[in-house]
This record gives sequence, structure tokens and C-alpha cells, in this order.
Amino acid sequence: LNPFFQAMESEISAAFDSGGPEDILSRAFKLTVTREDICTLQPLGWLNDRIMNFYMGLLVERSKKEGYPAVYAFNTFFYSKLSSTSHKGVKKWTKGVDIFEHDVILVPIHLRIHWTLLVVDLREKTIKYFDSLGQKGDHICKTVLKYLEEESREKRNIELTASEWTLHSMGTEEIPQQNNGSDCGVFVCKFADFISRDKPIIFTPEHMPYFRRKMVWEIIHQQLL
Repeated sequence: LNPFFQAMESEISAAFDSGGPEDILSRAFKLTVTREDICTLQPLGWLNDRIMNFYMGLLVERSKKEGYPAVYAFNTFFYSKLSSTSHKGVKKWTKGVDIFEHDVILVPIHLRIHWTLLVVDLREKTIKYFDSLGQKGDHICKTVLKYLEEESREKRNIELTASEWTLHSMGTEEIPQQNNGSDCGVFVCKFADFISRDKPIIFTPEHMPYFRRKMVWEIIHQQLL
């Protein structure tokens, strides 16, 4: 291993092992990440909201650079609030933001004990649902399309034409699938990473241990490799 990777490896190990669970290891996007949060990135750990939201923040930050699609990411509490209250309950979440000025909207979704991702591509007028356990999310796509219609009407006074939109739950042959009960959060983060670079999703479950360690370094340094 070259010296850079050796230094990275020792930093990652130290993040897991040296210090107390309450130690703050990173702070950005109005979030603080503690050692306890970082430890969810250990093998077979189940990623928590703080890690998911911090990583989405890093993707949005990167999208401000030239050559990347403009990305907006909702936080992990958005969809559960939307599905229980409709547009009324979340309309303040986009105060001062026109989500329609972006290319891609990421919606990480927490389904009790499973993470999935919904992606709105405003350029293509598509809403796609990514689930690494292969479950369909057609009703989730419809809920978000209805939200977009109401948001557009309320914020821009523009009617969206629902019939122009394509809604699609990605099939098990289209995207990689997890082979354990704990990697769903990492899959969601990496689906979002590849999509927010307009790259085809070509990773496999075998990449998960590497992705977990890489994410530790990226979160601590607030910088995507």
C-alpha cells in the first residue's frame, strides 16, 4: 500500500477504536457526527440517520462544482413526514429553495428497518426507486410525484403534467442487490453517489466493506474521494 492509503487506514481504524462514543469526529451541514455514529460504518453495522444525511450533504456539496449535475437532497425524515401528512406537512421544508432549479433530487427513505432511495431526474422527467432488496416502490413514486405537482403549483404557479412523467421501480436485474441484512444504507449512499455523477451503477455487494471504510474517511475529512 502506498503511504497515503496506509495513513488513511490508520485514521479509519482510529476513528473506530480510539476514544469515547460521544467524541465528535465531524461537523458540517448543521450535523455533528460522533464516534458512535461512525461505528455504524463498521462491517455489518446498520447506518443511522446522521451518517445518511451527512453523506447526502457531501454529495450536494460536490454537485456545486463544475461538470456535475445540480443535486438537491431531502433528509431522511422527509418521506415519512410527507407520507403521513401530505404536502401541507412538508411545504416549509423547502422555504427559500426552488427544488425545480436542480437536475436531480435525492430522497433517502427509511422504511422502519430498511433504507431505500428515490431519485427524481428533472431533466428526464423520471422518478426511479432503488431498493437493494428488490422490493417495488410504485406507491412511493406516486406519492412523490403528487408532492412535486403540489410544490410546483404552490411555489412556482406552474402545473406539472403528470402524464409526461415516467415512474419506475428498478428491477433486481437493473441494480446490484445486497447479500446480507445490514448493507442497505451503504447501497443507498452509493446509488446516490453514482447517480449524482451521472455514472452507470456498476458496483457489486463485494465492494461494500471497501465503501464503508472509504465513507469513514470522507465523512471525517468532509471530502469525497
